[in-house]
Amino acid sequence: MNDEITQNPIKGWVLYDAMCGFCRRWIPFWAATLRKRGFDVTPLQSAWLRDHPALSKVELLDDLRLLLEDGRHIQGADVYRYLMRRIWWAWPLYLFSIAPVTKSLFGWGYRTFANNRYRFSKACGLQR
Repeated sequence: MNDEITQNPIKGWVLYDAMCGFCRRWIPFWAATLRKRGFDVTPLQSAWLRDHPALSKVELLDDLRLLLEDGRHIQGADVYRYLMRRIWWAWPLYLFSIAPVTKSLFGWGYRTFANNRYRFSKACGLQR
């Protein structure tokens, strides 16, 4: 494990809503893939995030977030874009997400899912 950390220092943390069954199931599923690229995963509800200056307490649970090592953070559909750009086999999805015709469609799809994630979780049997 120490070799893995030495080879891939943490560049950031993917922050997900652990109260969302879908998020709780699928974000950790991708943890190994993300760790290979230097990103760890942690719930938005983690104690160390409550007082983090880069994260608004009011909006903290609204979106998937990526907290970068330098303190910057990215949220929503842009988290997917940022991560897909760093995974070679996800490049086709990344290109889809930034193409002029499909960029707004990708953003709309993300926002629709994020706003209804508890309903999706319940429908998929992944309740809180």
